Amino acid sequence: MIIILRADATPQQVQHILETVVEWGVQPHVSRGVERTIIGLIGPEDILRTKPLEAFPGVERVMPVLKPYKRASLDFRREPSVIRIGAGPHPVELGGQRIVMMAGPCSVESRDGFLAAADAVRDAGATMLRGGAFKPRSSPYSFQGMGEEGLLILAEARERTGLPVVTEVMDTKEVDLVGRYADMLQIGARNMQNYALLREVGRTHLPVLLKRGMSATVKEWLMAAEYVLNEGNESVALCERGIRTFETYTRNTLDLSAVAALRRETHLPVVVDPSHGTGIAEMVPSMARAAVAAGADGIMVEVHPCPEKALSDGEQSIVPAAFQALVEECRALAGAIGRGL
Repeated sequence: MIIILRADATPQQVQHILETVVEWGVQPHVSRGVERTIIGLIGPEDILRTKPLEAFPGVERVMPVLKPYKRASLDFRREPSVIRIGAGPHPVELGGQRIVMMAGPCSVESRDGFLAAADAVRDAGATMLRGGAFKPRSSPYSFQGMGEEGLLILAEARERTGLPVVTEVMDTKEVDLVGRYADMLQIGARNMQNYALLREVGRTHLPVLLKRGMSATVKEWLMAAEYVLNEGNESVALCERGIRTFETYTRNTLDLSAVAALRRETHLPVVVDPSHGTGIAEMVPSMARAAVAAGADGIMVEVHPCPEKALSDGEQSIVPAAFQALVEECRALAGAIGRGL
């Protein structure tokens, strides 16, 4: 249920509504826009339907939220959410006017190699650093990441470059550990519907990057985000990374229409990963440019100084020089649509 307040509603009237609905056992969520304040209510529909919500002073009208994803719904919050990532006085803002460029190797392979890659993507224009310390792989014989040692290297790279770090967490038992080192927790495609993990990251204070499952619909994806939001963590971003279709030319089918669809359904920021979306390094720049044009708030790209020596995903990794050229191209595109980079 959504309560839309009058433009002249007073703070005392808002507070009265909040205190009353909490007494009913309902969770209120206040969204203050430029012209209106909206209060979203999460609770049993049978209770809400019997309460005289329109009788409260300051209320203009009451609307039901018909979507199954309540907190993620654009009805629940009309203003786009902006997520602040990283400590310090100047965090990265995802979902605002500027497009965020996340870059780095697929995985942390060694200290010297990763630090060199971090320096390279920073110099090329990255605003966030990506890299996996724990790697979910299709084969148990493939490189699985460096674990906590990799997290230490990520933290060192952050101190060295000043770039906030996003890295994947795979298990509920690892949330506290990864959270000590990361600025943003990534939920991979294979874990999009790992509800225990979604609830666990929802209880943290860290921003969450939720990748789309390989066969997930937009609705299922948003329902997964709802699990995180419902635990109190409102800093959730969605990452389109390609879905599995009958097409075998590319690793996955990058669904850029999902970016436009999400703009109609949710206030959450949207990131696009053209590296996993195509699996082909030569296709990454064109799909990244297309993602910017489609309205993505961020681009996540795998960048490796020597892709042929990468321990994972070398075939879809671009070199730093190609990333630098991509940043300049995306900057020009962003300016053409009234955004920055």
